[in-house]
Amino acid sequence: MKLDIRYFAWLRERVGTASEQVETEAATVAELIAELRTRDEGYAYAFSDTGSIRAAIDQDLVEMDASLQGAREVAFFPPMTGG
Repeated sequence: MKLDIRYFAWLRERVGTASEQVETEAATVAELIAELRTRDEGYAYAFSDTGSIRAAIDQDLVEMDASLQGAREVAFFPPMTGG
């Protein structure tokens, strides 16, 4: 499946792009991250600590085990803070 991937804040800086379209066989967000990690050092560094990353599928916050079935967009960003 083709997915639009968006990266925010330090994730964008580490992977070197704000967005891209990828072809993937991943079934979950965690599997997608595992695929992205293998792309190069920037991706490996960006996704080295998944505990400090949040994900959204089609603009809805999800857990890492969320299914990608029917998804069009996945966004990755650091945890949000308030105040």
